[in-house]
Amino acid sequence: MNALSDFIGTRAPAGDIEASHWQGGPVDCSACEYAALRDRPAEQGCEPGHACMQDVYARRIDRFFRWHPEQGDRQLGHPYFEVRAIAARHANVFRLASLMDDPDETVRLQIALRLPQQLLGRMAHDPHREVRIRVAQRLETAELAAMRNDTDYGVREWVARRLPLALLPTMARDPDRAVRLIVAQRLEMPALLILLSDKSPEVRRTVAERLPAPLLPRLMADTDWRVRWEVAQRADPSLLDPLREDDDPLVRQCVLERQDPRQALSLVPGVPHG
Repeated sequence: MNALSDFIGTRAPAGDIEASHWQGGPVDCSACEYAALRDRPAEQGCEPGHACMQDVYARRIDRFFRWHPEQGDRQLGHPYFEVRAIAARHANVFRLASLMDDPDETVRLQIALRLPQQLLGRMAHDPHREVRIRVAQRLETAELAAMRNDTDYGVREWVARRLPLALLPTMARDPDRAVRLIVAQRLEMPALLILLSDKSPEVRRTVAERLPAPLLPRLMADTDWRVRWEVAQRADPSLLDPLREDDDPLVRQCVLERQDPRQALSLVPGVPHG
């Protein structure tokens, strides 16, 4: 039996999953284009069950390309999507455009992570949300406006995080609460006033946390106690009289603590007063 055939059907190291060809069946070094690497030592070569481009296991394919990154360009057209995706991590960036429309989203994800900016915008309409999210994470901020109306809220969340402040008010009416919450966390005055009447209590509370104190009375009659509590926390105590009889006990307690701290302390059980 020759040296190469000794590795046909090789098993993985102890504790790892068994080596298997990406098309099924055992790994056969004699049929591999990199068979000559078997004679090289350690990371200069390859090792079935550990660092192998034939394997179905992505970790072993990745180890092969980390040992031989120069092979990335050669394998961008490989029939197995895991090989193409991992090869794309090592290939010359100017070779990646050919995979922008790859049929597998795993490959396109890798392309979106490395594609030069001048080409990245062309992937803004990729059919897979995770690819578009990667684009939104990397795209130059000046180009992000085109993704404000993406159909996926996860994409729009990233756009809201990175969009220039001058354009951010255009996302204040986004249909998703999570997106509007990010907008509320970033908007500056006077644009922040757009969200005073937002339908989400979480968004309005964020507004109450950031609104200039003199404007907080605008939220004093809010329907959600958490918003009114924020107002009671931050507004000028002299303006809090309308909340002294609030329906919520925590709001009333907050008003009392800010308007008359000594009286509030006297109502705490176990605290001496006189």
